[in-house]
Amino acid sequence: MTETTGLYNSVAPLRNVTALVTLIHRVNGRTLGLPGMATFYGYSGFGKTTAAVYAANKFNALQVQVKESWTGKKLCHAILGEMSLTPAKTIADMVDQIAQELMFSEKVLLVDDAQYLVKRSIIGILRDIYESSGNTIILIGEENLPQDLQRWENIHGRMLDWVPALPACMADLDHLAGMYCPKVTLDPDFKDHILKASQHSIRRVCVNLGKVAEFARTRGVEQVDISNWGDREFFACAAPKPRRELA
Repeated sequence: MTETTGLYNSVAPLRNVTALVTLIHRVNGRTLGLPGMATFYGYSGFGKTTAAVYAANKFNALQVQVKESWTGKKLCHAILGEMSLTPAKTIADMVDQIAQELMFSEKVLLVDDAQYLVKRSIIGILRDIYESSGNTIILIGEENLPQDLQRWENIHGRMLDWVPALPACMADLDHLAGMYCPKVTLDPDFKDHILKASQHSIRRVCVNLGKVAEFARTRGVEQVDISNWGDREFFACAAPKPRRELA
């Protein structure tokens, strides 16, 4: 097992990982005639991409992470690259290639940062792929993705479900503390302080647990609470305040 695979397997207990895995199981096991697309959405920092990488490993799925600059051609190239196939010359032929391979392989297709496909008005390519293959396709994106998809009724109507990524909870923090500061005991009130200061963002919880581990290491302490942490700041959503100019 590679280091990366080991890292992502270790996040299995996180509740958003569980939520995405459960969603994929539901779509894969849907009754004949029900739609095979679904959307996993939420705010930045909630761990959606981490969940997607874990799910890709668990289901041996195909995963692409869309960039804002992508065109329809680039999207098709990226999916075909995951399939190790040489792209055809036209988008229409590439869509047929992708659909045919999905039919034969029966693999799930995970499309992360799908909001960019809506923004670029190329989301219809995924509809064509789904209609031609019938395979499970999961869109992963920002909080407003379900509302943005309402402009595309022929995709909106093919969704089996919309599942929101949830804010980090104390169980998530406890699990991540074992990864990012395993040799440090955290006082319960201090853990609550970390969670609130991180604004329940998985990404910021990880960053702040790293800061706690560094603090414990440099101070030579094995337990951290509010009293010995003092007024030190955590990494939060707000940008730092401007500094005064030197006289």
